[in-house]
Amino acid sequence: MKSHPPERTDTCTAMGDILNRIGDKWSVMIVGQLNGRTLRFNELRHAIGGISQRMLTLTLRNLERDGLVTRTVYPEIPPRVEYALTELGRTLTRPIDALWTWADTNQAAVREARELYDARVKSVGETGQRPERRYAGAEH
Repeated sequence: MKSHPPERTDTCTAMGDILNRIGDKWSVMIVGQLNGRTLRFNELRHAIGGISQRMLTLTLRNLERDGLVTRTVYPEIPPRVEYALTELGRTLTRPIDALWTWADTNQAAVREARELYDARVKSVGETGQRPERRYAGAEH
């Protein structure tokens, strides 16, 4: 078995760790909503929609821990808490904007591909035959 140099293994481990954090949909949506503005907890929850209070709390804590989001508590009654992107967090907005653009541009093509795949798998299941596989370099 081939071993990798320690620095490559460390980079892969770090990449996996970072992608686990910023690759989940809630983190992406939070960073997208905080792009260029500061929001209170409930404003953020309503802007995202579909996220539970617990999931928003956990995701914000993780983003804060990773240095991507700041949490500012104002000593008022009741306390006012606001969230904003840090300088590091703002560096994520460009790649996330690119993902949003890609998703918007390609959502119809992805939906069509899924429908074709599902229809192919369904028809294969009904006939009992194995699905057609495509192999790189194989001629059809």
